Amino acid sequence: MRIVQATLEHLDLLTPMFIKYREFYGELPLPDSSRKFLENRLKRKESVIYMALADEEDRLLGYCQLYPSFSSLSLKRVWILNDIYVAEDARRQLVADRLLQTAKKMAKDTNAIRLRVATSENNLAAQKTYESIGFREDTVFKNYTLELGD
Repeated sequence: MRIVQATLEHLDLLTPMFIKYREFYGELPLPDSSRKFLENRLKRKESVIYMALADEEDRLLGYCQLYPSFSSLSLKRVWILNDIYVAEDARRQLVADRLLQTAKKMAKDTNAIRLRVATSENNLAAQKTYESIGFREDTVFKNYTLELGD
């Protein structure tokens, strides 16, 4: 397995898995909008996307997407691990672990103070994986969201 940073040249490979990620969380596929969303993130350098590729071919096993943020309290960078998805036939092959380790290294290399991740309450497999890498549930701050509609 190879981990590579996605570029615009990877859009055709990445978009179908991004759509599966969205569907996993109950969203409509929207293939054109999904591709455009990824294209904009990459063009504008608004996110970093890592892809896990099978060694023998350019078959996508999984990906993760991180967004930069900052902490005013620590005066440092924070990375938000917003997406992580592994193809069904590649699960239990440590793909998520490799992607998370790569994200962790990138965060350290950019002098970030932390990585943040959120997952659904019932996604126990993801929670277990995050905890195995060293993530801990935030007990200091309670997080809230304000939905603003479309």
